[in-house]
Amino acid sequence: MVNGRDSWPRLRVDDWSDTRDTLHMWTQIVGKVRLVHAPLVNHWWQVTLYVSPRGLTTSAIPHRGGAFDIEFDFVEHRLHLRASDGGTGGFGLEPMPVAEFYDRTMRALAELGIETAIQARPNEVDPSIPFADDDQHASYDAAAAHLFWRQLLQAARVMGEFRSRFAGKVSPVHFFWGAMDLACTRFSGRKAPRHPGGAPNCGDWVMEEGYSQELSSCGFWPGGGEEGAFYAYAYPEPDGFADRPVGPSGAFYSRENGQFLLPYEEVRAAPGPDSALLEFLQGTYEAAADLGDWDRSALEADPERWADKSRGREHERDTSAT
Repeated sequence: MVNGRDSWPRLRVDDWSDTRDTLHMWTQIVGKVRLVHAPLVNHWWQVTLYVSPRGLTTSAIPHRGGAFDIEFDFVEHRLHLRASDGGTGGFGLEPMPVAEFYDRTMRALAELGIETAIQARPNEVDPSIPFADDDQHASYDAAAAHLFWRQLLQAARVMGEFRSRFAGKVSPVHFFWGAMDLACTRFSGRKAPRHPGGAPNCGDWVMEEGYSQELSSCGFWPGGGEEGAFYAYAYPEPDGFADRPVGPSGAFYSRENGQFLLPYEEVRAAPGPDSALLEFLQGTYEAAADLGDWDRSALEADPERWADKSRGREHERDTSAT
């Protein structure tokens, strides 16, 4: 297992953009399968994928009286389908057009008795090529996909630590296939003004649901920097947010994107990558919370609040065993 700074892999966006764009479409297909089978959860949390020890997974999806899951395995480079009745399916991940991936995924589901009809074209991209007609995106660089998953592992781990500091409503650390980003979102507890929408090939009502409450969001996506970027934004954005000083030194506010950005390579090359990323996540959250007048004393928590008692019990068990 890789540890320390070496666990933050280098992956230039320009070196895998074709694979990235193909994988984006593949994750949309799998994510839409989860969408049609899972009940609505606020802000569309029921549609996301999750970082797993092997890649990206849907987690358990309800189906009739049981469940199934789908996982992108970026270690063995296979798509796995598993059903609670013991049925399994899948195929190897290799260069293939989106149209072929779509057909093979739908057939694999049908063979497990999971008949599924999705809205078979991508969202949040332009142009939106129907999956069955997409022969344009057909790249799969296995080494690059593996490195991307390792980037997600590190981002999810540190974002999970950041998430633990909040006692208010907070999302899981999850992967949104619409924009192909890993995200975690905190909420103030107040309603937000109606979102104007505007995402390409995506109904405005989708954004209205996603941004229905005041929030501070952070995440990682494979763009915005030479090796990808961490981002943070607030909705609605409070006055002065863009001018708030935020560390570490490589962080900046992008007026083009309407959010703070921290290039991934700045984190990877830092003496302490975890500390650098946590500084960015905490600083951008504080900008949103302070300027937005959040009740921070009620919303925040110390993840170490029971540590002394827990360590005491461990010591008691160790003592009794000797």
